[in-house]
Amino acid sequence: MNRKRLSDILRNGERNAIASAWKNTEAAGELTPLPAGTYVARIVSGELATAKSGTPGYKLTFKVLEGEYAGRQFWHDIWLTIVAMPMAKRDLGKLGITSLEQLEQPLPPGIRCVVKLALRRGDDGTEYNRVRSFDVLSIDHPEQDAFAPVDNHPVPDAGDGAIQPEADSTAIQDRAAPELLGDASFAFGANTKGGV
Repeated sequence: MNRKRLSDILRNGERNAIASAWKNTEAAGELTPLPAGTYVARIVSGELATAKSGTPGYKLTFKVLEGEYAGRQFWHDIWLTIVAMPMAKRDLGKLGITSLEQLEQPLPPGIRCVVKLALRRGDDGTEYNRVRSFDVLSIDHPEQDAFAPVDNHPVPDAGDGAIQPEADSTAIQDRAAPELLGDASFAFGANTKGGV
């Protein structure tokens, strides 16, 4: 059996760039948990998940926005069990999630939070981060793509029978975050109060 060579997997000209990077790059250190403390972070995703034990949950991924650890990520598991329901409703309510059906929909982008992060040690001695609490600070405006097409189409008058577009997200984001995220119609669209 013939083993693959670098020339089999690298495109034209990539070998020299990879060889140079190999020669001039130091190996990264092992990632360790973030120190305990308070961080300003953005929620980059919220998704349904299942623990290795089979426990259902909703996993939030946070990305640190400021300071020495900017760019690092950490996670918060919200367990969807009868025992954990009071805490789940507390945390999900901060994001405007007021029904189970909303968990299947994406979170609005740009949710900036202040997060209190603890450092814990497992039975095997492994250290890990645990979110003690978080509060929503604001909704960040999405970064504008300088090359994105501009929509110059006029919006039809409501009297002509045309379907009106949903509210402009930038106008929504200009309002204060706590009021926004407490309103499920903001976070997940106006027709979600009765389900998906």
